[in-house]
Amino acid sequence: MTKLHLFLAVLTTLLTSYTQAQKIDIQRVEPLHWWIGMKNPTLQILVYGKDIANSKVTLAYPNVKLLEVVTVENPNYLFLYLHIMPEAQAGKLPLKFKQGKIEFTHNYELKNRLKAGEAYKSFTPADVMYLLMPDRFANGDKSNDQIAGMAQGYDRKDDFGRHGGDLKGIENNLDYIKDMGFTSIWLNPVLENNQPKESYHGYAITDFYKVDRRFGTNEDYRKLVETCHNKGLKVVKDVVLNQCGNEHWFIKDLPMKGWIHEFPEYTRSNFRLSTIVDPNASNFDKTLMVTGWFDKHMPDLDERNRFFADYLIQNNIWWIEYAQLDGLRLDTQPYPHKEYVAKWSRAILNEYPNFNIVGEVWEDKPSVVSYYQAGKKNPDGYDSGVPSITDFPLAFAINGCINENDGWDSGSSKLYYMLAQDAQYSNPAGNVIFADNHDISRIATNFNQDIRKMKMATALLLTLRGIPQYLYGTEINMKGPGDNHGILRTDMPGGWEGDATNAFTQKGLTAEQIDLQNYTKKLLNWRKNAQAIHAGKFMHFLPNDNLYVYFRYTDSETVMVVVNNNPNDTKKLDTKRYAERLNGFKNASNVLTNESADLNNLSVPAKTVAIFELKK
Repeated sequence: MTKLHLFLAVLTTLLTSYTQAQKIDIQRVEPLHWWIGMKNPTLQILVYGKDIANSKVTLAYPNVKLLEVVTVENPNYLFLYLHIMPEAQAGKLPLKFKQGKIEFTHNYELKNRLKAGEAYKSFTPADVMYLLMPDRFANGDKSNDQIAGMAQGYDRKDDFGRHGGDLKGIENNLDYIKDMGFTSIWLNPVLENNQPKESYHGYAITDFYKVDRRFGTNEDYRKLVETCHNKGLKVVKDVVLNQCGNEHWFIKDLPMKGWIHEFPEYTRSNFRLSTIVDPNASNFDKTLMVTGWFDKHMPDLDERNRFFADYLIQNNIWWIEYAQLDGLRLDTQPYPHKEYVAKWSRAILNEYPNFNIVGEVWEDKPSVVSYYQAGKKNPDGYDSGVPSITDFPLAFAINGCINENDGWDSGSSKLYYMLAQDAQYSNPAGNVIFADNHDISRIATNFNQDIRKMKMATALLLTLRGIPQYLYGTEINMKGPGDNHGILRTDMPGGWEGDATNAFTQKGLTAEQIDLQNYTKKLLNWRKNAQAIHAGKFMHFLPNDNLYVYFRYTDSETVMVVVNNNPNDTKKLDTKRYAERLNGFKNASNVLTNESADLNNLSVPAKTVAIFELKK
């Protein structure tokens, strides 16, 4: 190389470096866009980039005012607060950033809403949720199994690895879900979890505005929801307020102290959510409950921080509006600061008054679980604003009822006594009820895959008060222990090319699996039109001689459910005990057999739940 060539090369490098240094570095702007016509006129925009805090920011746009430009401890962040007036029109907002003589304009988009917030209709007791884990349900696009830049690769042999399930796999099997009789699907989190291990479950989020590329894209997610709606299915999004993954971009470059809960050394939560309810609990125990971390790789977020609080509320509203969602499931509701949960829920319901949110409260006592449901008159005056809660106490009672012999407080009596505590809840009919889920043992494991017990659990779940949630694979007797989540969250048979067994087509299923699947399908599709189950009152009678009887009824419909919990003997019903609900009825139709029945001569086989529609 000649001296001239060397000089030119050095000059080019210097000029390139100088030019790059003269640019205003903006790496992220969140939310990605927003909408006009929201009830809350204030919008926070997080801007992230190298030394972005050195910028002077201006905005000139009709009916939109820049209220605040806030710098924080980390110069790589700016928080902009805008006031969007009702008269504002959709368009590109020119956010102008200036550092000395250098200027840059970011055109931030305001969009028109597809529909008003009041038009959103959420899940209700008329629905049955199908809970599925995207990574473990079906692999519809093998091209996204392994993606460069993602820390954990594809390994279907690893129980805690990535198995390749994705949004396309779910879309491919929506007809199965619909035909089974489910009316809504709840997906475990689909946002990016770019963690080096155990990232399959979705609860260690590394980007709150991006679907994990191994599942698909944001647009794929939006289209999946649209396809669900076209098939008459609702979609419930799983959201996380309490923690994120330690590989999240803002954890690697924290905006300020107080963004997460920090300790001199790693400190884990005590996981005792009852301390929040306990009037005698120490401040030490209550504080550790909500500020301790879930795990070393999941930093605990501090929702008391004004900027983070606004960021997370807007994020959830953004996804509802962007994807046209039908509901939210709030992960670990008791673990974030409870005051923030109330603020968060009210902000969402302010925008979407008909929306439903179910909070996860993993506790076996109704007195504790009910504390977290909206409308509960708690001694301390707290009201979470969250309309629905997960009914873990009932789940444990259903399992106990079926697995135990009847006694004073065991078997059917356990279920009776649990339901007898419904006065604890502000709205027991709004509880999400289940027999198993992605965190606790599958009932097939608890029942040793006994087909009679599996059918009993299905019948109870689909006739008791509340909003049923059904775990994928339970309909074909899939088992999985609660102490090994990797196995509990096993792959749905038939979701992968080459699977010998296919739950979607019944190929390779045993006769018992097909029987249970068909039984579940029949009950689910009957329930769709059973108004007494959707909106009826609930009355039950004390268990007697291994029989537990309850009624669901409206002014025009009555359903009688008879549980014979005896393991061996058929039981004849003494209908005189139930005269206050049977008065005026002469005949009954067995929902499962379609046979007519004489109310004066009803017999129920051992370990069976019989469901009768009563006729006058």
